[in-house]
Amino acid sequence: MKFLKIALAATALATAPTAFAQDAAPAEAASSALAVGATVMGNDGNPVGTIEAISGEVVVINTGKHKAPVPAAAIGTGEAGLSVNITQAQLDEMMAAQLAEAQARRDAALVAGAEALTPNGNPAGTIVSADLAADAIIFEGPTGRVAMKKEHFAVDGDKLVVLFTRADIESAAAAAADAAGTGAPN
Repeated sequence: MKFLKIALAATALATAPTAFAQDAAPAEAASSALAVGATVMGNDGNPVGTIEAISGEVVVINTGKHKAPVPAAAIGTGEAGLSVNITQAQLDEMMAAQLAEAQARRDAALVAGAEALTPNGNPAGTIVSADLAADAIIFEGPTGRVAMKKEHFAVDGDKLVVLFTRADIESAAAAAADAAGTGAPN
């Protein structure tokens, strides 16, 4: 789930580059100073957060409220060290909006009869019922039904994705069948 949140947020932030726009020269100088644990300052002179991870051209900044993926090229250097042209509050607001949008899309896709894929794109099963208010999703995989929660699903493009492998789903269905005393179906 963490990876999906980061991927969704990185996509969202990549579509809003003006909030991070800085001169290329400071960004290039900053790239050599990027390090896990480094503090990144905002354009208001206050800390935005600390670098938690660096993966290629994406830097994950932990604001204390969110783990926000930021393009490495958006981080420059200033008098106080590493900096980004946004405040912590603005970054947190952007992340909250993107996460809310992703959750709304996911919730809209969680309907009875919806087919879901595994994270690698293979068919995983079907939603049998979805009570979003109670956070109770009944999912039927190849070997039986499993009780799940909203957080176990995401939307990737227009596809509903269950955030488990088929093997995980099959194992959970078998355990549920055993617990119910019915045994796994053949």
